[in-house]
Amino acid sequence: MKAILPWCVALVLAVGLVVLYTGTKSKEKELAALRRANQELSSVRAENDEVKKIQLQVQELTRLRKENEELHRLRNEVHQLRDEKRQASKTGQAAQSSVAPVKTDTTAQAQLQQLLTENQRLRAENQQFQQVQANGQVNACLNNLRQIDSAKQQWALENKKPVSAPVNAQDIQPYLPNNALPVCPLGGLYALHTVGVLPACSIPGHVLPQQ
Repeated sequence: MKAILPWCVALVLAVGLVVLYTGTKSKEKELAALRRANQELSSVRAENDEVKKIQLQVQELTRLRKENEELHRLRNEVHQLRDEKRQASKTGQAAQSSVAPVKTDTTAQAQLQQLLTENQRLRAENQQFQQVQANGQVNACLNNLRQIDSAKQQWALENKKPVSAPVNAQDIQPYLPNNALPVCPLGGLYALHTVGVLPACSIPGHVLPQQ
């Protein structure tokens, strides 16, 4: 019995070693499989990242192409607008050059008409002023003649002179304002005449109405 026991222990140990070896091999295989799976996963992830980068690059390239196309379109529109502006400017200059003489003639005629109207207005105002001034001078002269006639009548009354008595300036000066014979505004000369005759001025129109 004692002789068999060591063999049994050895057999158990051998079986244990075989089982352990088998388990170790199995675990090594599983570990190797896990390592391969991990490597494949890493490779897939790397490929996935690379695909994403490529997709982003493709999207960026597409966006740049669209922007480039839009830029070309805008440039073409700008060139077209510039050409239209040049053409419109040339047309406007031609039209302006053709209309300018007519406009200038019209402006000159309007200015000439305005000057003529202003000249007529000034003439009318000048004539009116001259008429008013002349009327004022006539009225002033007639007022002088009335003062002279009043002085003549006072002198004749106080001195009991007949209507046929001649009158001179010295006779009536005391009866006139400022004791002096008035002067015609237009430089006319006064004729005193007799007591019964109205005094007169040498300027035509400066005449007292008969009483």
